[in-house]
Parts: sequence; structure tokens; C-alpha cells
Amino acid sequence: MKVKLGIVGFGGMGKWHEKNAIRVKDVEIIAICDINLDKIVGVEEKGYDIYESADDMFAKADINTVLLTVPNHLHKELTIKAANAGLNIIDEKPAALNVKEFDEMMAAVQENKVFFTVHQNRRWDRDFRIVKKLVQEKELGEVFTIESNLHTANGRIHEWHLYKKYGGGMMYDWGVHLIDQAMQMMEGAKLLSVFADIKSIINDEVDDYFNVALKFDNGITYHIELGTYFLKYQPRWLAAGDRGTVYINTFACDGGIARTSELLNKLPAQIAETVAGPTRQFAPQPAGVLYDDPLPEVETEWTDFYKNVVAAINGQEEQLIKNSEVREVLSIMEAAFESSETNQAVLFS
Repeated sequence: MKVKLGIVGFGGMGKWHEKNAIRVKDVEIIAICDINLDKIVGVEEKGYDIYESADDMFAKADINTVLLTVPNHLHKELTIKAANAGLNIIDEKPAALNVKEFDEMMAAVQENKVFFTVHQNRRWDRDFRIVKKLVQEKELGEVFTIESNLHTANGRIHEWHLYKKYGGGMMYDWGVHLIDQAMQMMEGAKLLSVFADIKSIINDEVDDYFNVALKFDNGITYHIELGTYFLKYQPRWLAAGDRGTVYINTFACDGGIARTSELLNKLPAQIAETVAGPTRQFAPQPAGVLYDDPLPEVETEWTDFYKNVVAAINGQEEQLIKNSEVREVLSIMEAAFESSETNQAVLFS
């Protein structure tokens, strides 16, 4: 069965989906909907049916699947309407503003026996896939800490993301991705606690900075930091184990794996004079002791998400973005907000 798709919301992400979904076999875009028809200028010649109302699209368009790329506060309402119309649903992240909303959406999905998934495209990011491969294949040895940093100097948040009532802010925008990546990388480990600091630095209503520490029962502490007003950036990734440290500076995957030619505790214990004064432990390493290996090659493609959707709808594959995983990420986000408000770690179960 072909996925006959209607896209609701034709802003930046709606346009991105339209360009990418049509690259996938057995995905056919039938209709586009946006309350602002100015956003649809330029695609009419492709033959799509054009709607100003999602209700009209759900009732009239020859579609079997709807893709919701609307402001976050509308996800619950439109998901339930689409489910009641018998349509399969692909929802942009975050699926909902909280677990309660998500459970109400799932009730409608299950009652109407329709397919539902969430577009977590950052699972296909090459930088993430490289670190995940190194961690899960023990290429760094026993990992004890992971840092996932996302810094920019662009400052102000854009459009509806500026407003709390629409579900704006960076936790809902990028936090949902970064936490999802953490849970995928830590697959098989149990999350024990969440500690978070969430701030509004230069945006009035919504968060533009957060630091989240996730403690797992495998001994790894996974640190996530995002800020829209960093004037000097930390590496996108830093993960350290007892056999190496991987660093990736940007999404372009510039970095390497730092290794040592011999165990550092076998080096002569001698005091070195440094600009910080005399020290043994933090003396510069002798030349040749530390070296870099290249990052592994990893093939990844964002359109694999749509390929899986087609196969899952047709019963040929298990869906990759599982609804239980979506719910878990939302619950971790709730714990992060609670931790930041109370200034205490939240035990997670």
C-alpha cells in the first residue's frame, strides 16, 4: 500500500518534509494544508490539493496518512481528529506537551486502530551515529561520561517558539531530540535519576538554556547542554572511556579518537613546573604518548525514517520510533522541568 500523504502545516519543517518524503518509494504527497496560504506559494504547480483547514483535508482529501508539522500546542487536538478520521499519523516532535496529553492521543490512536509515529530524525544524524557506534561497540573501553553539547550565538528564538502558550522553548524544540539520542545510546541501561538546570537567558518567556544530567545504572553520567547564547562553543560531543576519548566538534563530524600509547599510570611520577605551579597529575604528557585515531565511517540517511514508516504501515517491519520510547522521553522532560524548579534530582522509574 502506498502512503498517500497530507501535510498539515507548511512552514519550515513542512517544506523540509515535502522535499524529502517525495524521494521515498511508495510515498505520494496528495495534499498540503496551512491556515496561511502565502506559505504554499510555489508548490501549487506540483498538483497537490490545497487546503486552509485541517478538518477539510481530513474529510475530503484522498489520503491515508497525515503528517502534522504544526506548533506544539496543536499536536494533541489534530492527532485525535486525524485518528477519529481513520488516518495514519506521523507527528513532528515533540508528540505532545506532556505525558497526559500523549496518553490521550494514544487512546484515540488505539481506539481507531491507526498507525502513529513521531519524526525523531536526529536518530539518523551522522555525528550521533558515530558516537553511538563507538560507545556500544566498546571502542572507547568502559565509558564513564558522555557530553552532548549544542551551542550557538544566535540568541533569540524564532517565530512561535518564542511563546510558552504554543509550546515554545528549546527543551521542546531540541531537548526532545537530545534526550531521545541519550536513551538510544544507553539502550539496555536503566535511567536512575535526572538533574536539570533550565533557564531563560535572553528570551523572555521560554527556556533558551538547559543542562541535564542523566545518571544510568551502568555507571555512565550523560550530560546534555544546550544554549542559544554561547559566544564560544564546546565540542558537539565528548565521550571518555578507559581506552580512549572521542571528540566531535560540529555536525560536520570534524574530530577524532584520542588514545594513549601506554597507560599513563606507568609513566614516571615526577613533578613538573607549569604555569599553574608544580604538579604531577596534570603535567604535560611526553611527546608521542597521546595520539589521534580517525573517526569511523558511518553511513546514514534521513529518508530511512520514511522508508520504515512505509514498511511498518504495510506490516513488513517494526516501526523504529516506538510509541513507548516517545512516552519515555516526554516523562524525562517532565522530570527535567521538575528538577529545575525544585533544584533537586528526580529519581526516575
